[in-house]
Amino acid sequence: MSDDVKDAGLVAMISSILGGGKRADSVTPPPLAEVPPTAPPYEAEAVAAPVPDATPVKPEDAPSTAPEASPVEPPAKIATTADGKRLLPAEAIADLVLGELRKLEDFPATGASVTVYGYRHWNAMITFAPFSTSFQNATRFRQAMPDLVVKLRRFVELEI
Repeated sequence: MSDDVKDAGLVAMISSILGGGKRADSVTPPPLAEVPPTAPPYEAEAVAAPVPDATPVKPEDAPSTAPEASPVEPPAKIATTADGKRLLPAEAIADLVLGELRKLEDFPATGASVTVYGYRHWNAMITFAPFSTSFQNATRFRQAMPDLVVKLRRFVELEI
């Protein structure tokens, strides 16, 4: 779309907002022939090149392309505090909280999100998308949250 077409549209929009029923004469849209087409024209003459027939390869002729055995790396050591709590980022703790909440009856499969905030005594907040659960269930889940957070604080510390 050319700048002249955009300008004409903006002028028309502004004048309609301001109540002027007159269109600006200084800027007129270009004729349709000058506007480039948006899709290329269909060409029936274009024919794809024929695909050569492939000869099947016998298993005894195929080279051995087995992947080399890569050394298995040991899992990364989980960071812990002096008192034995696991250090996890906020996203991982939020996933733990959400996983525990999903065990509750009538917890929605989608539309719930948990935000972990704070530092030493981290906390969690749950929010629900509209129409993901009823008000009574949302209240029940929010009331279960403090007990769940206290339980998880014994095992998990927020990593900063």
